[in-house]
Amino acid sequence: MDEQQLRIFVDIVRQYFDRETGRLPEIGSPHLGDASALPIYDFTGVIGISGERQGCVYVTAYREMLRALLLQVGETDVADNNLCDLVGEVANTVSGNARIHFGPNFMISVPIVVKGSAQAIQVPRNIKAYIIPLRWHKHEAALVVSLQ
Repeated sequence: MDEQQLRIFVDIVRQYFDRETGRLPEIGSPHLGDASALPIYDFTGVIGISGERQGCVYVTAYREMLRALLLQVGETDVADNNLCDLVGEVANTVSGNARIHFGPNFMISVPIVVKGSAQAIQVPRNIKAYIIPLRWHKHEAALVVSLQ
């Protein structure tokens, strides 16, 4: 991954929040993460990537952020099932929009949603993982991109 490719993911995240909420998130500096210490918050939506590129993309967020997002778009049911659906939807939207830039051989899986800080989320050890931190309405989240 180079800076231009990371910029694609940053722009997609900005567009998602702007379109869904009318408010841009604050994006922190993307940085290389240690595969053994990547952020995992309350809910995480993971998309596997195959085809010309291998790896994964995941969105991880705290419960409070997802609740605020649901309320912002008019959904009053903020039960865990809806929080899981939302984080999966965000991950799927980000990955699907990245496919527009990377081409039809950027194959994305259906989202896998993990509740809690599970040890099961692991990026491929031989592929660098970049962390894109973000804040929206003072709530923190992160997008992790690990692509060959």
